[in-house]
Amino acid sequence: MATPKMSALFESRQPSVIRMAQIRFDERDDDTEAINVAIGNIPLPMYPAMIDRLHNLDAAESPFNEGVVKYSATAGSTECVDAFMNVIASSGFDIDKLYGHITEGGTQAMELLITGVCGAGGSGEKPLMLIDAAYTNYKTLCQRLGRDTCSITRTLGDDGKFSLPAADDIEQVIEREQPGAIIVIPFDNPTGQYYDKNTLVELAQLAVKHNLWLVSDEAYRELYYTGDECTSVWGVTDADVPGIEGRRISVETTSKVWNACGLRIGALITDNELFHRKAIAEHTVSLCSSVIGQYIFGAVAHEDHTTLQAWYAKQRDYYREMLFEFTRRMKETLPGVVVSSPDAALYSVIDVKNLVPEDFDALDFVMWSAADGVVQIDGKPMTLLTAPMAGFYSVPTGSPNPGRTQMRVAYVETPARMALIPGLFAELLERYLARN
Repeated sequence: MATPKMSALFESRQPSVIRMAQIRFDERDDDTEAINVAIGNIPLPMYPAMIDRLHNLDAAESPFNEGVVKYSATAGSTECVDAFMNVIASSGFDIDKLYGHITEGGTQAMELLITGVCGAGGSGEKPLMLIDAAYTNYKTLCQRLGRDTCSITRTLGDDGKFSLPAADDIEQVIEREQPGAIIVIPFDNPTGQYYDKNTLVELAQLAVKHNLWLVSDEAYRELYYTGDECTSVWGVTDADVPGIEGRRISVETTSKVWNACGLRIGALITDNELFHRKAIAEHTVSLCSSVIGQYIFGAVAHEDHTTLQAWYAKQRDYYREMLFEFTRRMKETLPGVVVSSPDAALYSVIDVKNLVPEDFDALDFVMWSAADGVVQIDGKPMTLLTAPMAGFYSVPTGSPNPGRTQMRVAYVETPARMALIPGLFAELLERYLARN
């Protein structure tokens, strides 16, 4: 009997590159253990005040103490919005003219902003401009929404540095593609690149000149290891770039700095009141974000900035040590490998371009490691799950993809397990190349 036809989008859809290794590994029927660094699923405890609310949902002051869980306003609770504003202010940025509303994680904020800044079909509609390698969910969400993307590509050098294209080159893409907005991730996922204020100012100048929205994904704000200052789209004002105010948007989330990936609370912040009101109107179809999640993160609204800065420093210290140690051990274990400079966020890009034949495909290696790869470590069969980087680039059909030899590693395992990865990766690669 014939079955109803799915949409072309569903028929063509493949899992996200940050999830596909886990899906393939789950199909195994042996006792191999996986070290999963394919996705930034942080295993650390949340901020203490958030934990306190989690553990005391039935306290007298809790809105859930009688077991009633009602919708909030679509914009979210005032307390939760204030928590995000307090976080931005604690990093030294002015919040007086900002508007925000709560979303289901940063992902829903991304989806709403794409809907708001990029049109769907017809002449005059605007694509979303990405700086490749770009967080893969932006491309996927644009596909889901019927929006286009355009991009300009960074290059990973043998020194581990991603080179940001010159402003003139970026402007050429803007003039050719006519995007509606440019996306920047100042503490970058997936590259770990850090954008200093001068870089953000250059992008802001282009946004003003070409009448674009400047969208900053600030999921990893305060996670930087360069000795510079904390940067943000909120640190670039009319005093730096006349006309930038009123076109700034940021994506916020509790997932990374606050170690609350599964809380699924984010925010869409802007200094444009009309955009803010329309974003809430678009969001009303979802009714509201998790009210329990909002209540838990709302605790941060009442924290003083000195305490929050101490938390950021603790998070930086934790990741900095792992990032630098991993980079050193990886280069020692596999001479010739390229590891991206550990400047920000909680990711490294591993590039094996100097070690593999021309037909090497990181996606095939990742999937082989998930399905069949195994190495004995202290008597235990183990393998490694990473994210193939090809999915983070947008390249024309038939063009070489820089991600073909690259994989992203997320620092989401314990330091002891992260220390196993260089040897595990090297042996898996050796076995894969011998097999092929």
